[in-house]
Amino acid sequence: MSLSDTLRRRLRAAADAFLDPSITEPDPLGWETPDDAPAASPQGAAAHPTVPEPIEGMRNLVVVVLDSCRYDTFVAAKPKQITRLGDVEKRYSYASWTGPSHYNLLTGLFPHSSPKRVFASEFYKEDFAKFSDRLGAELSWEELLPGLWLPGYLKWGLGYRTAAQVSLPVLNGSTGINRDFDRYELKESHHDFAGMIRSMRFYVDRPSFHLLNLGETHYPYIFPGQEEAERPHLSGVHGVIKRLRGGGIVRGEDAPAWFDDAMMKQLKSDQISAVRYVDSLFEELYDLVPPNTWIVVTSDHGELFGEAGYFGHGPIQHNKVFEVPFVEGMIR
Repeated sequence: MSLSDTLRRRLRAAADAFLDPSITEPDPLGWETPDDAPAASPQGAAAHPTVPEPIEGMRNLVVVVLDSCRYDTFVAAKPKQITRLGDVEKRYSYASWTGPSHYNLLTGLFPHSSPKRVFASEFYKEDFAKFSDRLGAELSWEELLPGLWLPGYLKWGLGYRTAAQVSLPVLNGSTGINRDFDRYELKESHHDFAGMIRSMRFYVDRPSFHLLNLGETHYPYIFPGQEEAERPHLSGVHGVIKRLRGGGIVRGEDAPAWFDDAMMKQLKSDQISAVRYVDSLFEELYDLVPPNTWIVVTSDHGELFGEAGYFGHGPIQHNKVFEVPFVEGMIR
């Protein structure tokens, strides 16, 4: 089979996986690398052909993203374990939905504080510089360029092992988010923070970077041990695209009736309960991580619960869809 034929089949398989992440089997007509195929090059490979030896004393980094969790519901939950890391800050997401927000986060720019009378260039420089404190070493951020990709810099520039576990299909492994990770997994369950913790691995020879995207705080706000309530199915981007495949349409009557005020209040209460559940598992996370591990807890975006006639997130311009919690620090 020619290289061009193989590449076309791979691209089709990747497109199918993007449209329907449940398609995980390889193309039956062949995924083998042909003899004349160029070798794959990781980001930064020209400057770092092999993973370097890490700087002595560098910290592990764990980033926990509570998907869709807005700032005020996080505060209302009064989390006891997460706040052991430090003070809760109100910050603002760079985007209003999961995909672009995670991409931005993985450039090394966490949700921002929206400072006044500051040039963006100065803010970005100071924000990147904070990683020297987080990772426990003076870093040369010129090496982050031109790719502006934190997992690539951590792996190929600093010798980290990199891993991601995600809950939302829009982050599945066929998307561009999956780059420079040694391990990347879309969880089978939408709410498996406990399983994520129990499958995390740390190493004595290299520091680790873990990205955890949690679905418990995302609609329909379900978590283990909760009595599940009937909730309408609301399609995200993958659900819509699957309906559009083959020239189909998404009919207006397929959408549920708009939630009334009582349901909006219940949904916000459900997200608060989900934060409390997630918080209860942080003690297990703290017991697992080695000393000298920096942990960041934040959200990719907020959520609307009826304010100004909105629900959810995505194509919405409203403060509450951008306000997110931010906590960071070390437990020991």
